[in-house]
Amino acid sequence: MAEIRNMFDRSYFWDIDPVKLDISKSKQLIIGRIFSMGNLTDIRQLMTIYSKKEIEESLCDLNYLDDKTLNFTSLFFGIPKSRFKCYIKKQSTQTHWNY
Repeated sequence: MAEIRNMFDRSYFWDIDPVKLDISKSKQLIIGRIFSMGNLTDIRQLMTIYSKKEIEESLCDLNYLDDKTLNFTSLFFGIPKSRFKCYIKKQSTQTHWNY
């Protein structure tokens, strides 16, 4: 199997030594970065490496996804936002003002 560093734009992993990226050990990091910064071609490539179930579980377990990525991912996989750990955290930390 090709190495991750040769499959995706290196700028997605700007803060990590690409040689140290391991497909198994770095799965959640890789999936999160590709969905947050990649394009549809990158996502298709990612789906040749990991199963749909692995990708869904990793994304749902992330502590943070920006709103745009969360919305896209929820629609792309048909997963309710309430299944995402980051959405639950976001909802519990928001202050509700009563006027």
